[in-house]
Parts: sequence; structure tokens; C-alpha cells
Amino acid sequence: MPTLTPLIRPSHVDLRDEDALPPAGLLKGGDLDDRLAAIRRRLEELQLALGAEDRRSLLVVLQGRDTSGKDGVVKKVFGDLNPSYCRVSSFKRPTPLELRHDFLWRAHQVAPPAGVIGIFNRSHYEDVLVVRVHNLVPEALWRRRYQHINDFEKMLTDHGVTILKFMLHISKEEQRQRLEERLADPTKNWKFEVGDLKERARWDEYTEAYREALVQCSTEWAPWYLVPADKKSARDLLVGEVVVHAMERLAPQYPPADPEALALRGTIQ
Repeated sequence: MPTLTPLIRPSHVDLRDEDALPPAGLLKGGDLDDRLAAIRRRLEELQLALGAEDRRSLLVVLQGRDTSGKDGVVKKVFGDLNPSYCRVSSFKRPTPLELRHDFLWRAHQVAPPAGVIGIFNRSHYEDVLVVRVHNLVPEALWRRRYQHINDFEKMLTDHGVTILKFMLHISKEEQRQRLEERLADPTKNWKFEVGDLKERARWDEYTEAYREALVQCSTEWAPWYLVPADKKSARDLLVGEVVVHAMERLAPQYPPADPEALALRGTIQ
């Protein structure tokens, strides 16, 4: 069973800095890297069956503050997957075309079709997080979006999409250290923007926005998981456990071969 449990209709969610540390007993099962390697192998097996079955799909939503590890999770948990049956979609500032549509339009465009694992690196939740913190639309409008999101996710699940949503929770001090490391590393400092510090200055406002999004939009059909993200290896393992458990519950099956084709075994010249 996964270490994390889903948040189902919570009345309140704590996002304290101490909640960003992994569970104390996580290391009891052995080396985290070895355990994650086993998770990756199992996920690869399940993905191939899901793709061959071609009836259902999985959507993984990754949200979190800057440096919380969304890119890291994509690489460390899903890096072995067959790209033919895996799609990663990043949600950046909306384009002029996207702004001419409803806020869920761009998310629906990249929802995973049957047989595919879809990963949202950020997501439609930006429209109740960044939009809220920066007052980009009236409060009456973004408040209605919680119900729009729930209805959208319910519609996807009704059409065979299993949804797993992960809030990668990082502490303020850990983010400070990672921002400093990013600036010092020539392979990473291109990611740093001065605006990142402006967002960091709104820490408390984002905390409240995340709290309400988790409370309003953690449902039976599309639950949120709160992932302590201060320790990268623990973060990756915790996400991987939940994903593999969900895939095993789906139990995708390879379709039977065509009997006419099987009759040709041993006859191919």
C-alpha cells in the first residue's frame, strides 16, 4: 500500500513548513533509490499493458511552488516510460489564443486519450492559484472555478480517465536553498527569473490559495495527495507508490491475439 493517503473532502489542510519533511518511518523499508527503481520497473510494465489495452488512461497532475520538484518527479518517476504512451504537458502563461477560450480549454486539449499516461506539469489549477494571488480576474469569477474544475474532472473520470493530483509541498527555507543552488549552477540558472523572488514574497498568499484549492477540489473521483517535498528521493518514491498502486487497481490487460495470426506461428518464411 502507498505511504500517502488521499485527501477526500477535507475540511482543512495544514501547509506548515514541518509538513514538508517525509514521514519518519519512510526509511524503514530499505534504500529509497532501490525502492524507486523497483517502482519504475513495475510502472513500465503496467504502462505497456495500458497502452496495448487502449481503453482507459491515467492523468497525473503535479502542482507546487517553484523548485518543489515537478520536473524532477517527471524524470525520476516516469523517465522509463514508453513515450508513445506517455505525454507531458507544461502549463505556462496562457497564450493569446488560450485567453480567448474558457480557462479549461487548454487543459482539455491535452487530456490523455485511451491508452496514455498524461502528466500535467502545473495545470488548470493555475487559474485558482496565480490568478487569485495576482487578482487577474474578479473573485466572484475564480471562486466559481472550483466547481467548474470538479465537474471537468468528473467528466474525465466518467470517460475512463483515472486522475491523481499531487501537491508537492516544500518549506520556505528549502525553497531558499534550492533557489540559491539554481543560481550557482550553470546548467540550471537559466531557469531562474527575477519574478521568482516576487512570487516568493507572496508566500502566505499562495499558501492560502493552495489550502482552499485542496479543500474545494479534493474529491472521491480526483483526490489530492499532499507530498512532503523537502527530500527529493522521498518525494519521488511517495509519488511513485501512489501511481503504481492506482495502475495495479486498474489492472490493464493485453488484448487477446488474433487466432488467425496465431495459427501462423512457425510458418513465417
